[in-house]
Amino acid sequence: MTKSDLIEKISEIYPNMNIKNVEKVISIVIRELVEALRNGRRVELRGFGAFSIRTRGTSLGRNPRTGEKVVVPEKNIPFFKAGKHIKDMINGVTFSDDGCL
Repeated sequence: MTKSDLIEKISEIYPNMNIKNVEKVISIVIRELVEALRNGRRVELRGFGAFSIRTRGTSLGRNPRTGEKVVVPEKNIPFFKAGKHIKDMINGVTFSDDGCL
């Protein structure tokens, strides 16, 4: 599913909402999630999962063209851990009919 698919789906469920407003809300949620992670905070969406940052240390790599050894600097990697509720839903455990978490 892409961001556009999500916007379209929400617009179908709530036809009285302007599609531009739906797009703005989705963009704000993503922007705030990224900003929180950038500031070293963990983001937890109950029933869905948690986003956090893990640091990948410096490593030694190779340039694929030349085969020359290259030092790959330390970097922060986003990490997502799915919540129990979403794992259950993916594996066929049923919950309420409204589709809410």
